[in-house]
Amino acid sequence: MQRKRIWRVMGCVLTILFMLSGCAGMPAKPTEKNFQAPVVTLDNMEVTHAFGYWYYSKKVAPTKGKADDVGAPLDLAFTFNLKNPNPFPVQMESLKFSVLFEEFELNTVSTDATQWIPPGMTNQVRVHAHFDVRQSLLSLLVTGGFKLKEKGTDAWSALEKWWTGIPNYEIPVTVGGGSAVFKADGLVKVSTFEATFP
Repeated sequence: MQRKRIWRVMGCVLTILFMLSGCAGMPAKPTEKNFQAPVVTLDNMEVTHAFGYWYYSKKVAPTKGKADDVGAPLDLAFTFNLKNPNPFPVQMESLKFSVLFEEFELNTVSTDATQWIPPGMTNQVRVHAHFDVRQSLLSLLVTGGFKLKEKGTDAWSALEKWWTGIPNYEIPVTVGGGSAVFKADGLVKVSTFEATFP
């Protein structure tokens, strides 16, 4: 009789210990208090496509197709680290930033490719930014005219310098005004970031 009681007590104790250890292993639940904004940092910038520097106005007859104002394209790929400091998974909903060549903003790019980041882990996301001489010329003339004049240059000179220097990583490229939206169990955090490469 005594032996049965001891076995029952030991069984209850073991059951309670098992339940407590199970609770300790459960992931934390996100709350407004414990949800930390993930950290976004620029890991790398790569020139994925560069086709030299050229521009043709629509006055120039093309070999094929219709005449238009067109310029050399340039494609850059930005790789970001997304560090989740939380003890629970978070989902990146979107990421957006502006691209500046020597402090002149030329493009704003974004991605809505959602991804889950495990607790305490770091994921990466790669975002392409496409430019061409025509679009960049218009952007410069609208927003950077006075600034170019202050620096003693003009739009055409700046574009040629950038299009010939960036493929060799000679021109600083800045990621500005960056923001990324993260969610966890209905809660939202926004992380901001900036960086210059190289």
